[in-house]
Amino acid sequence: MTTDRPDLAADPSEVTAVAPSRPVPQIDADDETLRRHLAGAEIPALLMTTVHLTGDVSLLRTDVRAPGWLFAPQGGLSAERQEQVREAALAALAGLRDHGQPGAAGAEGGTAGTGEATPASPGAPASPGAPPPPPDRDLLRAITAWAMDTDTEDLLDLLAEEIVLPCHDARAPRWTRSQVRPGSDFEVAVIGSGFSGLLAGYRLAQAGVPFVIYEKNPELGGTWFENTYPGCRTDVASHLYNYSFAPKHDWPDHFCRHDVVLEYLRTFAKDSGVGDRIRFGTEVRDMRWDEERALWHLTLDGPDGECATVSHRAVISAVGQLNRPNLPDIPGRTEFGGPAFHTAAWDHTVDLTGKRVAVIGTGASAYQLVPELAGTASEVVVFQRNPPWMRPTPHYHDAVPDSAKWLFEHIPYYAQWYRFWLLAPGLRGILDGWVVDHGYPPTERAVSALNERLRASLLQGMEAQLTDAPELRDLVIPRYPVGAKRVLRDNGRWLATLKRDDVRLVTEPIRRITPCGPVAGDQEYDVDVIVYATGFQASRFLTPMKVTGRGGADLHEFWDGAPRAYLGMTVPRFPNLFCLYGPNTNLVGQGGSIVYFSECATTYILDAIRLLLATGHDALEVRQEVYDTYNAWVDEGNRDRAWVWSKVSGWYAQGGRSATNWPFAGDTYWRLTRSVDPAEYEMSTIGGTGNE
Repeated sequence: MTTDRPDLAADPSEVTAVAPSRPVPQIDADDETLRRHLAGAEIPALLMTTVHLTGDVSLLRTDVRAPGWLFAPQGGLSAERQEQVREAALAALAGLRDHGQPGAAGAEGGTAGTGEATPASPGAPASPGAPPPPPDRDLLRAITAWAMDTDTEDLLDLLAEEIVLPCHDARAPRWTRSQVRPGSDFEVAVIGSGFSGLLAGYRLAQAGVPFVIYEKNPELGGTWFENTYPGCRTDVASHLYNYSFAPKHDWPDHFCRHDVVLEYLRTFAKDSGVGDRIRFGTEVRDMRWDEERALWHLTLDGPDGECATVSHRAVISAVGQLNRPNLPDIPGRTEFGGPAFHTAAWDHTVDLTGKRVAVIGTGASAYQLVPELAGTASEVVVFQRNPPWMRPTPHYHDAVPDSAKWLFEHIPYYAQWYRFWLLAPGLRGILDGWVVDHGYPPTERAVSALNERLRASLLQGMEAQLTDAPELRDLVIPRYPVGAKRVLRDNGRWLATLKRDDVRLVTEPIRRITPCGPVAGDQEYDVDVIVYATGFQASRFLTPMKVTGRGGADLHEFWDGAPRAYLGMTVPRFPNLFCLYGPNTNLVGQGGSIVYFSECATTYILDAIRLLLATGHDALEVRQEVYDTYNAWVDEGNRDRAWVWSKVSGWYAQGGRSATNWPFAGDTYWRLTRSVDPAEYEMSTIGGTGNE
């Protein structure tokens, strides 16, 4: 293969990724210092860590595990029980520090209790100076089954990848190109340098597969580079919102701001070397599959306006779902006389101090933005189409205590069990609340008895905040089932902001926009600035790129307004094209984050490349019948979820189906993406025919 890019390495040995340095946790503190830091521990995570290190499963007492404890601060444990766990942990950690073996928690800590569990072994003892081993299968099952109050046998392989120290990368490719097909010219284009694109580049580099990342922006980060509006932060816990193999132990907040997330990505790209493989300011405008040469030809618009064509054996699209701002089709929108911009294209030259600001939308971005504007602007007018359901999260804006950061850094496996603590509710339970029970029967109030209980719980939390503003109740309580739209995290700021005298909530539909401002109902609202918090064109995958596949097939015509992909990644007639965060891979309460799903999908893509190299084929294309059967299964699952069943509008579903959401448990996707089944694909060689 030829290339006009002299910056690309000719020798695959030059294409490497160095894992960012992750020191093994070391306990180097005296008892008093340990005790002081343990005061900041999340007790359930600390308890599971202690059981892991000691093997003393009698600490897993069922009499202190209240229903719903996975959602409660400190598991809802009493102060007395919390102190017992801390003392047990202190004994175990002191023994590990002093003797290389954890102390006997039951004997030294005096907290063995009367649990029903059977003692288990923590695994083979570590050699002097070595870190403790991961839990063996029996111990892992005992701890996780106790925590989740259900048998976890079917989750153990997944969880075993999670409960490992940072020096281990359980999902790394176990092969290299030089081992599988030395001398091959297989080169990959990755489009986008957000979480998924950097991950794809990292895995390709580990496997010694040449690649280049094309990024249209002047910097990496994707959505975390583009979204800079006031208040922008994650709504996934920070300790879940990183690569499993590159955890960040010093997140400053439980849910971090956009600049902190962006800095994490910058640091990862620099430390791993992947950042050296990015071509910034380069947008892929067109992709065309060359059947005779088994190549993708990409037309690029460069940073200086130049146009170039390059060729790659495979393409990984990592452009995501939430990167194309959606501007509403409101009459007169372009006639407004003042500044107007979308949250994802924030105009930092506009000073909002003392201004009258209209915010159109009450989704996730507006929810973060409006409280930041209140008090700076002279008036904020919020235009709402549908109010959000809100999930109590008191610590949403809280900093992570220094003692907790110390534990993440120094206590073996505490960070991993803390991450499990965050992950577990989604692995079992949350999704169940969105499933439609046709015998209930479902209504726009609730789709099942469990959904009704969730509604009652969230309603109680919201109404408790409205006792001093009863006039707001009918305006802010949703009239659709919980889960039909994105459920937002609530620490009280949203409703407190709507109660302010300088904030006004408007629920009449906007009829038009004049040079002075929006007109809703019979009233015109004179404002100085309009901010569109109206979300993204989430279902328009791979736009605005033109993608032409085998036989001249146009991808967007092939989809005909209904994007689909096998496992969210591959499409018939488009060989060697893979998507990350593609159709039907958005998580809606299944635990983890899109980073977790991208890790699963990248494992699959790397195995597909390995399969091509190992078999000597040049192209791989999913079979039409496999694609059709899979997508019928996904569509059927989505039809029985609140977000498709409900008639409420939103980006989760359009036209009676969801092109975005994954309707099943997160571990189901993990299983489906462990490896490629060759029987599901048609493979071919240059100048040859497909496989039998």
